[in-house]
Amino acid sequence: MSYMLPHLTNGWQVDQAILSEEDRVVVIRFGHDWDPTCMLQDEILYSIAEKIKNFAVIYVVDLTEVPDFCQMYELYDPCTVMFFFRNKHMMVDLGTGNNNKVTWAFEDKQDMIDLIEVVYRGAKKGRGLVISPRDWSTKLKY
Repeated sequence: MSYMLPHLTNGWQVDQAILSEEDRVVVIRFGHDWDPTCMLQDEILYSIAEKIKNFAVIYVVDLTEVPDFCQMYELYDPCTVMFFFRNKHMMVDLGTGNNNKVTWAFEDKQDMIDLIEVVYRGAKKGRGLVISPRDWSTKLKY
């Protein structure tokens, strides 16, 4: 489904997407279009794009085409989702210890909608760090 989401094909486009959006959260999925985890995440993002269009915009960045941000954002995972609002990186406390990004594919659309909505509400209040509505520290069951 990544072909249905807007792709940013160079660093300048990524910067402009983050800079130009004034009233909506910019959700960027960094990864590879061929990666199975990214495919699952893209399917979730595409399915919610219409529902969240009033407060968020979704973009996809293929790290094969745009490796510029790998070192800056420490993009070492196969699929990474990050949030920005008014040219500011929004951090989310997911309970995993990494507040900078989401590094797995969501299985439930509503979880992703809730997370983006929490980021939006926190960003509108001027917060740089928001608390996830769900604790993801027990996501993996051993």
